Amino acid sequence: MSAAHDPAQARVAADAALLRAMYETMLRSREIDRVAGSADGHWHAAEGEEAVLAACYCGLRDGDWVAPHYRGMLPAACARGADLRRLLAGLTGKATSHSGGRYRSDVCAPVEHRMIGLYSGALGPTLEYATGAALAARLDGSGAVALAVFGDGTSSRGNAHEAINLAAVLKLPVVFVCQNNGFAISTPSASGVGARSVADRGAAYGIPGVAADGNDAIALRAVLEVAIERARAGGGPTLVEARTYRVAGHLVADPAPYRSADEVAAWRARDPVARLRAHLVASGLLDDAADAALRARLRAEADAAMAQASADPDPAPEALRAGAVFAPSRSATTRSPA
Repeated sequence: MSAAHDPAQARVAADAALLRAMYETMLRSREIDRVAGSADGHWHAAEGEEAVLAACYCGLRDGDWVAPHYRGMLPAACARGADLRRLLAGLTGKATSHSGGRYRSDVCAPVEHRMIGLYSGALGPTLEYATGAALAARLDGSGAVALAVFGDGTSSRGNAHEAINLAAVLKLPVVFVCQNNGFAISTPSASGVGARSVADRGAAYGIPGVAADGNDAIALRAVLEVAIERARAGGGPTLVEARTYRVAGHLVADPAPYRSADEVAAWRARDPVARLRAHLVASGLLDDAADAALRARLRAEADAAMAQASADPDPAPEALRAGAVFAPSRSATTRSPA
């Protein structure tokens, strides 16, 4: 459906502040991929999937919760207000990171920005955590919404089904977004998803299932706004499938021999960054000079953040003391009698 016939899409297309924020998030993601990928062959690049990151993490309320995919965790944290230097310090294991060097920031982003990390090291449990956050929001009446982002491979995990089903039964304020980039590591989604699509599974849970173009930031954000408004109003969850493509390998070090160069080239031609840029230019919200200045600023910021993070001190042994690893216990005076 075109923007002219979709009120939500027309509203997003006319929101200059949101469009600029989404474009900046997409460009920043590429700069993070550049500096992080150069420093760590284990980096999970998000090239080609930036529209999903922009649509999911821009335009939320401060009180909302997000459980991001690891592919896009740092851009999501920046969109939530986190500092890039501290995030990259988490990637390099430095004492200046949010965790004090105890875990990677691309796995667990700062909870103070209402972000839920991959505490188990896998994406499946994050859907359960997001469902729990949505239940808490329901109980405390905060009006917050939780947004869980996961891959097509995760969509077939048992805990993903349990989380979505519970959220549907309780009509919790959560939106589930499948960032379907075509591969679960090296397994094509067509070989790993038994249904016609991930979105089709929504009917089995009794909730809306919507498939969207994951390379069109405006169209996808419009779908998400409808889902978020429905969740916030008490209508329950929505399952959104954002269909995109992982241009990079699973890791920077992955040569991806399981797909053809022609396939990658065809998807590169559908570049989501160029697509949003074209809209901004056509709408008079961006010109070549402003675009060049924005790109130069973001590049300089990423370079400076990585240089500082690399030079930051390593954590001292005291970083592993019990009080820094575990939540503080209640004092003896407040502990209930045995």
